[in-house]
Amino acid sequence: MSDLLYIDSPFVNSPVLTRHLGNEVFLKLDSAQPSGSFKIRGISVKCQRALADGCTAFVSSSGGNAGLAVAHSGRVLGVPVTVVVPETTAEPTRQLLRDEGATVLVHGAAWDDANDLALKIVAETPGAAYVHPFDDPIVWQGHSFMIDEIAARCAAQRLPPPSAVVMSVGGGGLMVGVLQGMHRAGWKDVPVLAVETEGAGSLSAAIKAGELVTLPAITSIARTLGAKRVCSEAFDWTKRHRVVSILVTDQQATAACRKFADHHRVLVEPACGAALAAVYERRPELLELLGASAADSRRWVLVIVCGGSGVSLADLQGWST
Repeated sequence: MSDLLYIDSPFVNSPVLTRHLGNEVFLKLDSAQPSGSFKIRGISVKCQRALADGCTAFVSSSGGNAGLAVAHSGRVLGVPVTVVVPETTAEPTRQLLRDEGATVLVHGAAWDDANDLALKIVAETPGAAYVHPFDDPIVWQGHSFMIDEIAARCAAQRLPPPSAVVMSVGGGGLMVGVLQGMHRAGWKDVPVLAVETEGAGSLSAAIKAGELVTLPAITSIARTLGAKRVCSEAFDWTKRHRVVSILVTDQQATAACRKFADHHRVLVEPACGAALAAVYERRPELLELLGASAADSRRWVLVIVCGGSGVSLADLQGWST
């Protein structure tokens, strides 16, 4: 029996998106993870190592998904968990955290504010381990194993490397892990399309400024992309790998969520919908990456469906009005 707290999530072809884009589209459905998102990958690895080092409690800060990953890990491992969430975290998400057995504290207008309180709690609690939602080398390493899974499927299906990888970016932990895995797999020349929503574009702002930028506020509906400052490692990767940063609107992200539910019977939140919107909107940046890729009869796009538990049928209906 595996000691892993995450699963090798489905890797599937999407006929609908393939037809729409004009190139093969494959999806890595981390929406199927036990906690509802990719976050369980790196965070469960971090929690297991912290427990092995003797910690007696986990403390984290989150807009929802990272906290759910910590809470799930703590419940399975038998370790108490405290999660600090910002005021923007919806009550259903807070209840999901409680259902996993976590103590939930609400503090501040954005994740950064919640994180300050989480750090204070760790400093005042003997034996507590701080689990950062995205800026931790162990978390990045855990996320990177996603690419190992995909590379193995590619080898089994005799697929070449993808022509582009599309993913959403919040704090940057997923992007760092994916890029680490891509380089380990030999995909060093495969470009990444990094997608954020307007009002949560900390990576886009950093690339434009040539340095890390702290946004004054998060104004996007994609609350779980709500880090006002992307982690420095993510920004550094943009200097050594081809990363194309784009922004989509909240309306495009939520429309993509609705279409994805119709086409694939899977609910995802707007933070994930951002990456899907790049495909549904046939963004010229993505088409350019495909056109610039080496000629191959099996050109294809990898879309990381990062998931997210902060969504319901009522949300989908509300976003359509």
